[in-house]
Amino acid sequence: MRKVLMCLGFALSVGPVAAQDSSLADIRTELGQLNASIVQLRSELSSGNTGGLTITGDTLQRIDIIEAELSRLTSKTESLENRINRVVTDGTTRVGDLEFRLCELEPNCDLGAIGETPALGGGTGAAPVAVGPAPTPDTGGAELAVSERADFERAQEALAAGDFRSAAEQFAAFNESYPGGPLASDAHFFRGQALAQSGDWNNAARSYLESFSGSPDAPRAPEALFRLGLALYELGQAEEACLMLQEVGVRYPGSDQVLPANSSMRNLGCQ
Repeated sequence: MRKVLMCLGFALSVGPVAAQDSSLADIRTELGQLNASIVQLRSELSSGNTGGLTITGDTLQRIDIIEAELSRLTSKTESLENRINRVVTDGTTRVGDLEFRLCELEPNCDLGAIGETPALGGGTGAAPVAVGPAPTPDTGGAELAVSERADFERAQEALAAGDFRSAAEQFAAFNESYPGGPLASDAHFFRGQALAQSGDWNNAARSYLESFSGSPDAPRAPEALFRLGLALYELGQAEEACLMLQEVGVRYPGSDQVLPANSSMRNLGCQ
């Protein structure tokens, strides 16, 4: 009896802290374990096996309240997990659809070569892409090889100097040399910037899409999604462009890209 009470009290006291580093599945499991402890405690109280403890009506009422709250939290956690799964599925489907649409616009693109889309862990014309000295990307603390940093910075310098063709080629070569590296998403993004300045909106859109879908939680993801919307508009895909611009505010409500995305939606006549 005392052991059950001690375990329950400890679990309730550390639960909120541990939840910060737990997945929803972990939290749901912990809630199930707590609920089982409550059921065991209630069973012991009902059988009179209290281990010498004095049980009052107030104690039983509190147990009822705890049990009801655990049930509510379990239900809410399951609902949240289902909602996240729907968002991930919907986002992955949209990205996959865009990959096919962009491929269809390319004369030499092989639709059969498009693999399965990885699950996502958002005046009257499109605004021009502003190109200036590119900020140093956040690598999330990951270590970079000396050559990796040097190659990336060399491509950035070409972009800042207005040598867009060379910059696009260098960023493409960078991702071939360092696939999946900490700078891969940024390389796709800046390649999109270079291609957009060159008027190659099809490949620019593909680069923005790869940047966003490859790292949807990265700091640059909101802008990649925003630029993808503008590029799609330039390709005549107005409906898809509006959807992408709208997604900026939906996925990243606190981002500084929300205002320009909303402004572009008004300029493009999005409904």
